[in-house]
Amino acid sequence: MIEIGKVNTLKVVKEVDFGLYLDGGEAFGEILIPTRYVPEDTEVDHYLDVFIYLDSEDRLIATTEEPYAQVGDFAFLKCVSTTSFGAFLDWGLPKDLLVPFSEQAHDMVEGLSYFVRVYLDEETERIVASAKTNQFLDNIPHDFEEGDQVDLIIGTPTELGMKVIVNGQFSGLIYHNEIFTPVKPGMRTIGFIKKIREDEKLDIALQEEGYAKVEGVAGEILDKIKKSGGYIELNDKSSPESIKHVFGISKKVFKKAIGALYKDRIITIEPEGIRLIK
Repeated sequence: MIEIGKVNTLKVVKEVDFGLYLDGGEAFGEILIPTRYVPEDTEVDHYLDVFIYLDSEDRLIATTEEPYAQVGDFAFLKCVSTTSFGAFLDWGLPKDLLVPFSEQAHDMVEGLSYFVRVYLDEETERIVASAKTNQFLDNIPHDFEEGDQVDLIIGTPTELGMKVIVNGQFSGLIYHNEIFTPVKPGMRTIGFIKKIREDEKLDIALQEEGYAKVEGVAGEILDKIKKSGGYIELNDKSSPESIKHVFGISKKVFKKAIGALYKDRIITIEPEGIRLIK
């Protein structure tokens, strides 16, 4: 079954002067892929991986180019124009992606980028986007446990932190004071369930809590001490800002890491810093 707005593997059934026709099955018939998108040496009966969408005249068209996001994806896309019926985003294809006014959280401005979800309007079969992303997330109870590793898509900033989408289904939040590495909307990364609130909302951490994370951090700290000649002017009394600047981690994680190194008699903790035991 053909999926509009996604990459499909289709068979070449006919060659014409302006491209190839692909087998779209009984529901869609033959679908054109214009010559400029046809890979060299492609012949009838070959199979191609193509993205299917509607062209400017609302005809099904195939392309070997892939957009920045497919139907069902969340993405951070730039607004390239606004019109009387909506805004258009650059999603990597010749035909820009429409965000109807009804799907804009605020009026979009040309030149700015927005976090959106790409979806298929079932009535028109047009691919559009929505900035009202919460409607696409599940409100049903989840089965996470604190400490679980999860896949994240970084969303938009709020007064408290950065919104994130957890495992493509749930909403979460990373607090500003717990972000120690650069993040930006649309970025994909891994994170950890820090806390599950009574209202089922999720607090997320980019770094694993406890000693599972400390093991890796301890090694990084040790390397920096070695590169600094066996001594570094930071210890458990240093400011969180200084620790973040040098190591990109929280003071809590730093203290656990140097505690582990001290316990193993690898370092000594002095009044002004940490020294490697030779």
